[in-house]
Amino acid sequence: MKNLNYGVIGNCRSAALISESGSLDWVCLPQFDSSSAFAKILDKEKGGSFEIIPENLIAIKQEYRKSTNILKTIFDCSDGSFEVLDFMPRYFTDKKDYYAPPDVIRFFRLISGKPSFRLKYDPKLDYARNETKSKISRDGFIKSYTTSGNYDSLYLYSSFEASDIVEGRRITLEKEEFCLVSYNQKLLEQTQERIYLKLQRTKTYWLDWAERSKVLPKYGEEVLRSALVLKLLSYQKSGAVLAALTTSLPETIGEVRNWDYRFCWIRDGSMVVKILTQLGHYNVAKRYLKFIMDIIPEKNEKIQIMYGINGEKKLSEYELEHLAGYEGSKPVRIGNAAYKQKQNDIYGILLDLIHQHFEMFETSLEHSEELWTIVRSIVKVVEENWKKPDRGIWEIRGRSLHFTFSKVMCWVAFDRAVKIADLLKRDYYVAKWKVLRHSVKEDIYKKAWNEKKKAFSQFYGSEDMDASVLLMEPYGFIDASDEKFKSTVLTIQKELEHDGLMYRYKNQDDFGTPKSAFTICSFWLINSLFKIGKKKEAKEKFEKLLSYSNHLGLFAEDIDFATKRMLGNFPQAYSHLAIIETALNFSGTQFEDEDNLLEQLNG
Repeated sequence: MKNLNYGVIGNCRSAALISESGSLDWVCLPQFDSSSAFAKILDKEKGGSFEIIPENLIAIKQEYRKSTNILKTIFDCSDGSFEVLDFMPRYFTDKKDYYAPPDVIRFFRLISGKPSFRLKYDPKLDYARNETKSKISRDGFIKSYTTSGNYDSLYLYSSFEASDIVEGRRITLEKEEFCLVSYNQKLLEQTQERIYLKLQRTKTYWLDWAERSKVLPKYGEEVLRSALVLKLLSYQKSGAVLAALTTSLPETIGEVRNWDYRFCWIRDGSMVVKILTQLGHYNVAKRYLKFIMDIIPEKNEKIQIMYGINGEKKLSEYELEHLAGYEGSKPVRIGNAAYKQKQNDIYGILLDLIHQHFEMFETSLEHSEELWTIVRSIVKVVEENWKKPDRGIWEIRGRSLHFTFSKVMCWVAFDRAVKIADLLKRDYYVAKWKVLRHSVKEDIYKKAWNEKKKAFSQFYGSEDMDASVLLMEPYGFIDASDEKFKSTVLTIQKELEHDGLMYRYKNQDDFGTPKSAFTICSFWLINSLFKIGKKKEAKEKFEKLLSYSNHLGLFAEDIDFATKRMLGNFPQAYSHLAIIETALNFSGTQFEDEDNLLEQLNG
């Protein structure tokens, strides 16, 4: 499988990856960070999949139903054609609750003729650690279960004959049919009519959600698809936002930069929520801020860089040695030891989001007093730590340094705290925090600027460049017209751009020099070039970068410099929020939309 040609479906509880040939190759149930039920993406032989294998295939086409997260795969065969609509149910019930069960539904629709195919239903529960057996129950559904180790089970309900599925016999499609994969045993009979109703209700939910998104004059389709992806990465139950849906998809084929991204990084989550808010989706922000308040219940609570999606604080990392890895790239990791790291940039990014909401909602925002307490607690932490080294945005595992981006974000923390205090008319804090803000800015100009390179460097005293420094301008630390920023942009471009794509950095770290481009960094460069007046170059680069997406417009974390194939965990929140941010810049969109805001608040 080249270029991660997968579609993603989900319902804000879990999500699944469907290959361009219609194979279900990754899903974790009942929630995002559960063990996998199908994991062919991590091991073609052992991982398990749910495949549709036509007997007389001519061609396959795949696309999303417009403005939804319902994936359509069309099979054109010599004996007929049919389509499969893959989705995970999500819609409002009569009681205004969300219906979002841990289910994957595959809806088969006949287009012409009498096409025939086989179904390969091969779940491998609990990351395929032990044997999974499948049997047909007395009630006609298929139950799959582990025979040893951690017990897990899965249920398949279908309008096809269960024995035809289990034995892989030839099936001829003559009418609409369905398969429903569920973590739970169903209490109600699963009929064609019931499944069709779930499809229509799910379609209506996504169409309504998409309609609430701001429409941009340029790159509207790319922005909406990215917004729909980001929505899938939000976990309804807690408000957490995942960095990606997968674990251990490698940054470079055959190497060891393979991480589990099914967690909520404070930095990534805050950035995603800010962007979705700018598109008009305010509820996701409310839920995320509630998540923040839940994980920081006490004033002396230390903020980690990342948490489990239910607020878990310990994310122990271990390896699944029995899995071959994506295209042989070992190890396959579960958990993420980076949760122990110290990264001083997270505070500024979180306070930037909190400031956005105080500015939008003023003091009418629910839980405003709790948020104000968090603001003061964060400022205290930043005041105590901003002079200390950390591991930086890229989670360097070897040593702590005085990273420029971390220092800039400490400035952002004080700056947004000042602005929040000003909004709340807390003059004492305004005066006190302005002094801290000024001190950090002076320190950065004195120690991060490299006169030889004519640029702000990666860390104090370094001559190395880092793409994250480009975020100085969008976070308001420096103006785009400032000669030092212009020079920094051009120096970073000169040293880190390679064949139209960007390194995060090039100096060696504890894993060696990266061999792939970190996707979001290329967007950061595009935005920076646009801001300093190189608009034509920026737009050309943006459109070229968009062409590297997969067949459905989806992006992973990385892009291989040589082949331009996507690598890393998928789909990646960072990459898709960067698409939206860049399109917003190019569109010159203003975010004031009081009618839309009031409608959301009232409805």
